[in-house]
Amino acid sequence: MNDTVLILSLATTIAAGTPMLLAALGEILAERSGVMNLGIEGMMLIAAASGFWITSETESLALGMLTGIVAGTLLAAIHAVLAVSLRVNQIISGLALVIIGTGLSGFLGDAATPKLTGRPPGARFTSLLPEALTDLPVVGPLVFDHDIIVYLSWIFVAATSYFLFRTRPGLAVWAVGDDPATADSAGIPVIAFRYGFTLLGGALAGLAGAYLSIHLIGTWQDSLTSGLGWIAFSLVIFSGWRPWRAMLAAYVFGGLTTLGFTFQILGFGVPTDFLAMLPFVLTIVVLAIISSRPEAARRFGAPAALGKSFARESR
Repeated sequence: MNDTVLILSLATTIAAGTPMLLAALGEILAERSGVMNLGIEGMMLIAAASGFWITSETESLALGMLTGIVAGTLLAAIHAVLAVSLRVNQIISGLALVIIGTGLSGFLGDAATPKLTGRPPGARFTSLLPEALTDLPVVGPLVFDHDIIVYLSWIFVAATSYFLFRTRPGLAVWAVGDDPATADSAGIPVIAFRYGFTLLGGALAGLAGAYLSIHLIGTWQDSLTSGLGWIAFSLVIFSGWRPWRAMLAAYVFGGLTTLGFTFQILGFGVPTDFLAMLPFVLTIVVLAIISSRPEAARRFGAPAALGKSFARESR
């Protein structure tokens, strides 16, 4: 039963959706504080390259993943300085991160000796739980046959949801994202909150990128993410800025990205290029709506001050 196409496809969907889920969770936290970060793609790329390089050299998954997290955080720090301190337009700053991440990741891939392309990852994650659980019918491959990063993503979803909706600091984040001037008057450190959650978003994007290259793909190539960062950004909007909905949306998009392989196995005559295009068509539609109609984003649940700079002296 566990070897059926349906079960295997669903299990693959969960793994494929995990990087998007991690990056989307980070973006939810950043945007809840009022900082829009379009640079997820760049952060994932630089984390994928650096994390894969370190894992290939050291054969240590822990070091590779940590390197990816640090790389994503450092790139997010650039965005925080530009968007929060210097009050640069957040869209322009985010797009600059994509350019930096794309170029720098390509440079790292070529600078390594030998080049990263074609190298083995050095180490990969294995199933965390024993075979007695992974071999159970249906629930085995769907629930128990995953690595530690998948389970961490589930913990992050629960923790993020609890933090945002059940704690005082979480409500403070809402206040910073909706009305930073009022939050500042109430004694909430708006700048510190925006810096902290922008960096946390970068760390989760870095974790997503490193996991993608080290484990899911198991190799390096230029533009490895192939637009997954943009999909992660759109998931935030699809989910209405809510972690549990982001989890569901990530798995739906994960299923769409693997649909071509499933249809090939089943012998369906649907062009794989058409199926691979679907997630990006939806992403483009969402981004176009939000760009042209900001009020639509607010109806979805967007923070009222999303993308708006805050200057304490001007309140």
